Amino acid sequence: MSTEIQKSDYIESGSCTIGVISDTHGLLRPEVMNAFKCVDLILHAGDVGDPEVIDHLESVAPVVVVRGNMDYGSWAEQLPVSKSLVIGKTRLFLIHDIEWIDRQMELNGYQVIVTGHTHRPLIENKHKTLYFNPGSAGYQRQGHPVSIGKLSLCNGKLDARLVELCI
Repeated sequence: MSTEIQKSDYIESGSCTIGVISDTHGLLRPEVMNAFKCVDLILHAGDVGDPEVIDHLESVAPVVVVRGNMDYGSWAEQLPVSKSLVIGKTRLFLIHDIEWIDRQMELNGYQVIVTGHTHRPLIENKHKTLYFNPGSAGYQRQGHPVSIGKLSLCNGKLDARLVELCI
């Protein structure tokens, strides 16, 4: 699968709360909708599983979504493999599988890289970059919790947290 950086979307607000979700595999739990009811934007890091998941999330907030390795069909083919966003002065890169990042790709300017695929929630800072995987919001697998994430951006400050869903 080739990795292409899509044209950046610039969101004017320097302050916002972002819901982060991945690996729904066609299952959108009511707990997710409740947790995201006050977010300004939702990032879905792939393995959506069903286009209705996107439709339901869009009823809460605008959604930026990338294709995962389990997303098939004409609806999924229209999804980008990766997406670059700028919110205020914060640059974010969204991709399903971190292994899809081409080693020659220049990602040094990103403050946040959001991934999915592993179903393992992760917040890790490396080389001034936050690597954020919200885990799986769909089916529980490999002993990992069912989880989502939230990113808060306020006046250039970044706060990331994982939210384990009680199912």
